Amino acid sequence: MASRRYSIVIADRTSGVTRRFTLPLWPTVATTVTALVLPVLIGLGARWSATSALEELTVTNTRLSIENDNYREATGQLATQIAVLQDAVDEIGLTASVDPAVSRAMDKLPAAVKSRAIGGGVTEAVLGGAFGPADTAFGVMREVLGAIENRLDAVRNNVEKRRSLADATPSIWPVAGWLTSSYGNRRDPFNGSSDFHPGLDISATYGEPVLAPAAGIIASASAVGNYGNLVVIDHGFGIVTKYGHLSRFSVTSGQQINRGDVLGYVGSTGRSTSPHLHYEIWVNDKLTNPMRLLGPR
Repeated sequence: MASRRYSIVIADRTSGVTRRFTLPLWPTVATTVTALVLPVLIGLGARWSATSALEELTVTNTRLSIENDNYREATGQLATQIAVLQDAVDEIGLTASVDPAVSRAMDKLPAAVKSRAIGGGVTEAVLGGAFGPADTAFGVMREVLGAIENRLDAVRNNVEKRRSLADATPSIWPVAGWLTSSYGNRRDPFNGSSDFHPGLDISATYGEPVLAPAAGIIASASAVGNYGNLVVIDHGFGIVTKYGHLSRFSVTSGQQINRGDVLGYVGSTGRSTSPHLHYEIWVNDKLTNPMRLLGPR
């Protein structure tokens, strides 16, 4: 069936000239519809594309917002951990300081005594071990900071032990006076025979305070034979000190004392010829010359 055709007549009223245009129906309709619908379709496609892009941007923004919150939280945790580590370093620095005289006395202690305080080294490769796969850089930083914190805990523990040994090391003269008998072989003041003197005799004024040269616990404070009134201090780490011939006590058994506390007063009790202090040091159940640990007066 032939396609219908339509004519469009255009007439000029002034001149009477007419012009006729003949158009086929369906091509003309198709062209018209296409001209009208195509912009609409392009607009809808652009809208759909924009909507899809907007949704994708919204999802991305939400994900980035969550990640940003996570990073902010992680950063805050790391900052707190770093601040704690800095405080630990400062604390260790303050704790590690030891009086030079005490440090010199500690250096002269037997290795077995010092090993009790310092103990074994920090477990090897605290920082050298391989880290497991981390999801983010923050995870790696946390592992590193955690390893540093563990290392600092071990260092702090060793510093505290060294501090305890410093407090327990006899390093000051227990009484102000002059040395009348040294450690070692001598002539017995009573009969003139050869004798081994297990400590120092420090002559001082009767009633002069006798001071603890280091921290410890009073093991006993009582009259003991030739020692007369005797105070014995257990300083820990295998270190024991004795103070004989006291006139009276100012401490009791079991009492915790610190360096510089008054133990008693100079006297002449027991086997003694005049007021003085007999001072002994035992390390790991062996007599030790007190002069090895005493600093200058």
